[in-house]
Order: sequence, then structure tokens, then C-alpha cells
Amino acid sequence: MIKNVFDIKDSKDFIERINNLSKDSQPKWGSMSVGQMLAHCNVTYEMVYEDKHPRATGFKKFILKLLIKPLVVSEKPYKNNSRTAPQFLITTEKDFEIEKNRLISYIEKTQKLGGASFEGKDSNSFGELTQLEWNNMFSKHLNHHLNQFGV
Repeated sequence: MIKNVFDIKDSKDFIERINNLSKDSQPKWGSMSVGQMLAHCNVTYEMVYEDKHPRATGFKKFILKLLIKPLVVSEKPYKNNSRTAPQFLITTEKDFEIEKNRLISYIEKTQKLGGASFEGKDSNSFGELTQLEWNNMFSKHLNHHLNQFGV
């Protein structure tokens, strides 16, 4: 069953798993370092809380909603080595501690805001999402990458 990022217990579980990582943690699959993975996970939250990623519009948004959204907001886990969107590609090395602290801060902020504040909230890529869809997107992505690094 998918964890609820809006639940304090489940959020603390994600944070505990993140705190079990070290700067030397190695992936079970893929080529990202642990710092890059944390920065990659932060992109999902940057799209919510920061104005640094462009919104999809027009035909691109239509295609994202039609083809990608069902994969992202469902409970079905991601496959290992799945392709990612360009804005999620992290090609430079990232500082482990900085990215770890940013991710924990985003998780705590999301949990404190609660699911109701995400109901009908517009996403950069998919338009309005329900709180369940937001939860699935956040939770599934975190779980996928924490599993990638064995925590």
C-alpha cells in the first residue's frame, strides 16, 4: 500500500529512510549518485513551491496529461531505469547534505500543509490534481528512489 505523505507517521518514515542514506550510498540500479538522486527528488517539490521550472502549455500539456499523468499519479510502482522528464535530469554532482536537508524540509512542509491544501491544486505538467493524485506522485517517486539506494 502506498504511503500517505500528508500523514505525519508516513512522512517521518520517509525522513528516517532519507536519514539512513550517507554520502557514500550506492544505487542498486541507475547511474545517479546519492546527491544527484536527492536533487532529482527535490524537483517534484520545486515545481510546487518554487518558480524555477516552466509550466507545460498547449499541445505538450495535452500529451503529458493524456500519456504521462496516468503513469505518474497511479499507485502502480515505477519500473527500474525508467526514463525521466528533462527537468528531472541531474547531470552535475550535488552536495549530499544540502540536497538531503532540502528534501526533508519539503516533505515536512508538504505534510504540515496537509492533503486538503493540495485538492484541486494545479501541477506544472498535468493541470489540476486531487490530493490522492498528489500523494501518489510524491510518495511513489520518493519510495522508488529510496528503494534504489537500499533504504
